[in-house]
Amino acid sequence: MVLEGLSSSLKGTLKKITNALFVDDKLINELVKDIQRALLQSDVNVKLVLEVTKKIKERALNEEPPRSISKKEHLVKIVYEELVSFLGTGEKKDFQERIKKAGKAYKVMLVGLFGSGKTTTTGKLANYFKKRGVKTAVLTTDTWRPAAYDQLEQISKQIKADFYGVKGEKNPLKVYKANEKKLDSYDLVIIDTAGRDALSDELIKELNELNKAVNPDESLLVLSADIGQAAEKQAQAFHETCRVTGVIITKLDGTAKGGGALIACSVTKAPVRFIGVGEKIDDFEEFKAEGFVSRLLGMGDLEALLEKTKGAISEEEAEDLGRKMLKGDFNLIDLYEQMQAMKKMGPLNKVMELIPGMSNANIPKEMLQNQEGKIGKWKYLMESMTQEELEEPDNIRGSRIERISKGSGIPASELRGMLKQYRQSKKLMKHIKPGASEKDMQRMMQKMQGKIKGFK
Repeated sequence: MVLEGLSSSLKGTLKKITNALFVDDKLINELVKDIQRALLQSDVNVKLVLEVTKKIKERALNEEPPRSISKKEHLVKIVYEELVSFLGTGEKKDFQERIKKAGKAYKVMLVGLFGSGKTTTTGKLANYFKKRGVKTAVLTTDTWRPAAYDQLEQISKQIKADFYGVKGEKNPLKVYKANEKKLDSYDLVIIDTAGRDALSDELIKELNELNKAVNPDESLLVLSADIGQAAEKQAQAFHETCRVTGVIITKLDGTAKGGGALIACSVTKAPVRFIGVGEKIDDFEEFKAEGFVSRLLGMGDLEALLEKTKGAISEEEAEDLGRKMLKGDFNLIDLYEQMQAMKKMGPLNKVMELIPGMSNANIPKEMLQNQEGKIGKWKYLMESMTQEELEEPDNIRGSRIERISKGSGIPASELRGMLKQYRQSKKLMKHIKPGASEKDMQRMMQKMQGKIKGFK
């Protein structure tokens, strides 16, 4: 989970609301302190933390909830809205729509300091748009780092994107000019630039010259999440240097400082556009504050889930995936198909957090990791089953286990493990709400999920 510590703290805060008998000043004060503690632990600027919690407190004390929701639900709504506002400042851009309307090659230039992950991010951004049917090319103008050319070339081959550059050339302007006409035939051109250990005068001059020659439609600053609050200073400096239109934050999955980087960028005129959430090429997504906060609070993010399914399964299958899993109404075929579909979308633990209610189920990570490794064996076991056994797995006992094991060539212990996994999964889905207070929590989350759609 991205910002796992912050997410756990915020979920605990919401549980405190649902467990309370009623909303009073004491509860609101405790809530504010909990949120302050959670944000400060995620390296968010103290001044900003006080500002957002002050707004939450004022609204909680003074606003009357609409008739359609309870005071508890209204309090959760306030927390959600203020955190979205906190993270979501700045002009929103639909990149794909702008690319379509451009009528020419839409040029995106990536800038940043050395070690921020620009080259890898160039590949991830190209892969993101290629999967959405955009004709994409990448160009390296990083003439400082010896391995930059080869690295981007390899990434481009991996994602099947067209790659351009001039190996051995030391002048980035000459590299661009040599490929300029070839790039005109693409919908999107992503340009990787050189970085330095610091924003030096030399780097500023180089970026300015390249910026004038390219005249990019977007200049995106790539920042590593581990710089925390220092992101604000860098974002502002690059914004003044080369008209940065947005920020991409990388390595957001591996640091507690990610909250600081997110917030720091949101207060500049260069808001966060994309985030890197893992090491794999597909661990990359457009940043949308509404869905991001919803995920942090354990409410899931159906929009992000549907985004991940593009190229994997249809929207109908994705919606059915969440519905069946939460309902606990599935047989072995359903479970296998769902796990296969989810595997295509990335690690199961990351997909689960997008399904409303699932992140509150506290499914052990080991269970999900083991599940990924066993899916291949499941196929052979299921091919040796009768239709009745597939539809009614509880009937598989004794001699049937022995017959299926021999027919598939898979040890009986694996089959027993599969059946145990099936029963545990079915039982787990039916018991997401183990106690009365948890029932309240689940009911609130379901209601809020519907209401949140109206706020977006």
